[in-house]
Amino acid sequence: MLPKVVFYTVLLVQTITLASNTNRTEPLQEGFSFYVGTYTRGESKGIYRYRLQPDGKLKSFGLAAETENPSFLAKSPDGKYLLAANENRNDAGGGGTITSFEINGEALSLIDKKPSGGASPCFVTIDKSGYVFAANYSSGNVGLLRLGSSGMLDGPLHVQQHEGEGSHARQKGPHAHSVWFEPKGNTIISVDLGTNELWFSTLDKDNEKLVPTAPYKLAMAPGAGPRHMAFHPKGNWAYVVNELSSTITQIKKNNVGHYEIASSVSTLPAGYEETSSCADIHISDDGKFLYASNRGHNSIAIYQVNSSNGSLALVGHEGVRGDWPRNFTLSPGGDYLLVANQKSNNIISFKRDKKSGKLGFVSEIEAPSPVCLLF
Repeated sequence: MLPKVVFYTVLLVQTITLASNTNRTEPLQEGFSFYVGTYTRGESKGIYRYRLQPDGKLKSFGLAAETENPSFLAKSPDGKYLLAANENRNDAGGGGTITSFEINGEALSLIDKKPSGGASPCFVTIDKSGYVFAANYSSGNVGLLRLGSSGMLDGPLHVQQHEGEGSHARQKGPHAHSVWFEPKGNTIISVDLGTNELWFSTLDKDNEKLVPTAPYKLAMAPGAGPRHMAFHPKGNWAYVVNELSSTITQIKKNNVGHYEIASSVSTLPAGYEETSSCADIHISDDGKFLYASNRGHNSIAIYQVNSSNGSLALVGHEGVRGDWPRNFTLSPGGDYLLVANQKSNNIISFKRDKKSGKLGFVSEIEAPSPVCLLF
């Protein structure tokens, strides 16, 4: 039998160790869990959970929550809740919903579901105050909801309807595709593929509505089809990935604080003439490298970012080892880049060289119609 002093010392050490392990969000040696949003028109049943292991290999934990067409996902700022945009529509011009889940360890528990304010919501995001924004693609508007402390949703509180059209065959009317919070200000930027514009607003919290703010809109090049954005973490500029023209447009603030177009680059190799369209864009935490996905060319375009003015220099293209790369993401810490290949039903992990920006294949795993990845 151990002496009492030794026994209590061992017990104390074990207790401290257990408390330390309990308070860690997720130890690096165990990797990082992530959720996968899907289209449920085939074999998929909803949201799935996977793990990126420390060596870059991927592991599946199966279905986390059954829900229809959760094509985009977001987490609440405190990490307690997960939101899904259910990309559905009906003949009345609505049908889209936002669903909230509580994150219970390894499982998702359904809490609430509310209308998104329009049809075919393809993007959802949430600000620090709990206000939720849904980009409704088919109805061309942005719905405003609110997430309560218990995970319940209020709304839609307001719907901002876009108007207009572009020059492309897919731009006969508005198609809101994403909503972004300006990191160094209070401007909300709605990206509309159909009107071919960025829409600028602020949130009136007293009346819980989006209020247009001058200069209201910024037009992209004719037929560009803006889709998603990435803000430089240190510079006063951002990047817009254009789905229809397969380009990236850099926008900068001028001396009166309004965004204007600085330059645009192609996401495709010189001489490539087959059909392709962009889907997603992300920048590394240090602001040195920018990545964009090409559907059709089936690649990730890699650029080095000029630290002084934000201009882009092509590093190269990395094949995604699948078909139709929709959403992709950088892992926490930026060591890996994961790609969701919608049509080939797989997820690929790449090791990222932080000095060159280049990607090296690590692992592949099956996933049913994956279209969104969320750590």
